[in-house]
Amino acid sequence: MSNTEQLTKLLTYTLVSVISLLFIVFMVLVVVWLKNKTQENNQNRKNAEPTNGNKNTKKTKSLGENKQSIHKFMEFDTVDDNMIIQDNGKRYLMVVECQGINYDLMSGVEKTGVEQGFIQFLNTLRNPIQIYIQTRSVNLERSIQTYKEKLKKIEEKLNNMKISYQQMKEDGEFSREEIDKAFFEYTKQLNLYEYGKDVINNTERMSLNTNILNKKYYIIVPYYSSELGASNLDKEETQNLVFSELYTRAQSIVASIAACGVRGKILKSNELIELLYMAYNRDEAEVFGLDKALKAGYDEMYSTAPDVLDKRMRELDKLIDEKAVEKARQKLDEALSEKEQAVKEKEKSLYDLIDEFATLYLEENEKFVGKDVIDNAKGKIEKEKQERIQKTKEGGNTKNEKPKSNRGRKPKSTTNS
Repeated sequence: MSNTEQLTKLLTYTLVSVISLLFIVFMVLVVVWLKNKTQENNQNRKNAEPTNGNKNTKKTKSLGENKQSIHKFMEFDTVDDNMIIQDNGKRYLMVVECQGINYDLMSGVEKTGVEQGFIQFLNTLRNPIQIYIQTRSVNLERSIQTYKEKLKKIEEKLNNMKISYQQMKEDGEFSREEIDKAFFEYTKQLNLYEYGKDVINNTERMSLNTNILNKKYYIIVPYYSSELGASNLDKEETQNLVFSELYTRAQSIVASIAACGVRGKILKSNELIELLYMAYNRDEAEVFGLDKALKAGYDEMYSTAPDVLDKRMRELDKLIDEKAVEKARQKLDEALSEKEQAVKEKEKSLYDLIDEFATLYLEENEKFVGKDVIDNAKGKIEKEKQERIQKTKEGGNTKNEKPKSNRGRKPKSTTNS
């Protein structure tokens, strides 16, 4: 073998080895790349799961915060015993309504008295308070309704006076002085009626103006159940003690503001409800007040509506009673009809029964009177019976026939003398 062939053969083996080595390296790199890719995907998935969980947690937390904010917006649980209850019985509020005074129209001495009274009021405070001012649109509907009711009474009295005055003029039994006095009273009542109509018309025109506002002033007095210092009290005992303490505070505030010339009163439960209703329904309250809302039964849908099954049970009981009464009447009518039918049947067979009993009486007395006489009497009874049957067939009415009476005849003796 020549050197050229040996060199060629050596180069061939070397090239094949290099190519094989490169292929193996390439395959190893591919495997490593695929393994790394798989690990990255798994790692991304693992990282993605906590991320989604955090998003869900954030969403849940966000929803929870929104829900909590709604409850915080209402700021009260219920109204009971002239108190607003908050935070599940931890905080109680009592409200004092104050009647405002016109400070600008007062004299210097009066203003000084008010200022001194207000300083005294501030010095007597031992607990925190809150001053609340609520602006309301003046609702003249109640005033208009009151005016109309009074005007109706005036009109009735005016009509009666008019009739009385006309009768006095027509009778001619009254003097001129009495007639003039009646006319004067009638004219005075007429003027009062016309004045009332003008008042109602002016008030109705004023009610069309929605810019008439009225301000109400309130002092809110809080009390915390933790101030009692006792933890072994139940809910009712806690509320009773809180009411006593809170009422004392509110009464002291009413007495303190009296020194300023301001009159105050503690709001009752229904007045507190109206206050809250006006605060949370400022726009609707102008056209749909609390009294109308209560009359409309807006809360019955979820608070006082009866259970549908109980309602159906009552309807079924009512239906059973109606059907039972109807059936009882029907059966009673049927029973009466059967009895009436029996009476009619007996009326039809009345004369037949009379003939039958008369024949029996004759047969019982046959040995005393004689067979011939009895047969003759029985023949007459049978003859009358046939005649009656014949009249019935001919359309005659034998129902009202009366049996022949023996009145005026001398009865035959049934004994042998």
